[in-house]
Amino acid sequence: MFNWCHGPNCHTHTTQSRVRGSKGNKVLRTIKLKLNRYGNYQNGIWNHFCNNKCLFDYLETHIQSIVAIAPRREALETPIKDPYKDDSRYFGWTIKKKEVDND
Repeated sequence: MFNWCHGPNCHTHTTQSRVRGSKGNKVLRTIKLKLNRYGNYQNGIWNHFCNNKCLFDYLETHIQSIVAIAPRREALETPIKDPYKDDSRYFGWTIKKKEVDND
């Protein structure tokens, strides 16, 4: 199974892999993506975009619509234990999450 890249400008990138057509009728075409081409490695996103450029072009074009699907109206918080200085670590501090009961 295949998808076409969803990047809005994918068909304008001048790469050899996008060139299609017979002599005198050449075009640049959106890239066709094989589903699960990376196995299970991030297959959700890479089933729809051929590369980071196309992904970020899409996000830039549609960010307002994407955020409108599930807007964040308040900050999220994760309870943590008091941080403590730890000289054996590169950044010097250890921060651990608290165990939270979900009763």
